[in-house]
Amino acid sequence: MSLTEARFHDLVDATQQALEELFEDHADDIEISSGLMTIKFDNGSQLIISRQEPLRQLWLAARSGGYHFDYDEESGKWACEKSEELLGEILTRATWEQAGVKLDFEEI
Repeated sequence: MSLTEARFHDLVDATQQALEELFEDHADDIEISSGLMTIKFDNGSQLIISRQEPLRQLWLAARSGGYHFDYDEESGKWACEKSEELLGEILTRATWEQAGVKLDFEEI
């Protein structure tokens, strides 16, 4: 079953809010504008998380590459369309690789 537009926006908003809270003490700057979330680290690297409304996907851009996530209603989590890894798993790896910070994204 595909997500309705309203449900998709609610899920992305909740995800971005949770991420903002997780990153607030570990990022140099966090910007959210028009569905685009940019997390900047002290070393100049950044993660970009964006909503892709037509596809009902959440996209992540990191040094390691670009990832596209579909929401899995059964697990209640965002899963990568190619690898099936969860958003939290990829964010854990990307945050460590880019900023040397270990964060717990299990709830994301």
